[in-house]
Amino acid sequence: MEERHIRALLEDERARLQGLREGLSEAAQPVEAETAADPAAGGHLADAGSEMFERSRDLSIVEDVEAQLVEVEHAIGRVEHGTYGRCEACGREIDAERLQARPAARFCLEDQREAEREAHLRSTA
Repeated sequence: MEERHIRALLEDERARLQGLREGLSEAAQPVEAETAADPAAGGHLADAGSEMFERSRDLSIVEDVEAQLVEVEHAIGRVEHGTYGRCEACGREIDAERLQARPAARFCLEDQREAEREAHLRSTA
């Protein structure tokens, strides 16, 4: 893949993620549990719980989007330093199909699987 095409893919991904983050910006607002649960204000405790759950879910999505943005920024830096497209673990070239599908990929498929397996083992230990 030529550098211009790579940059376009990464810029498109960055714009998509920034749009998602902006669309979910309300999730970062604190939950007004007291108002939702105040019977005098017409609220109900179950409503407050539902809203808190939804906000918590939205915050989790925002955190994931922000982590993906960090990965895209890291990939743009690798393009600028001439290391884009090489696995950060083994140094081999990452398949063009993988980079097309996931432009910010840091690892070849084999090392990605290994990293995910190790992360899973750590989380279950």
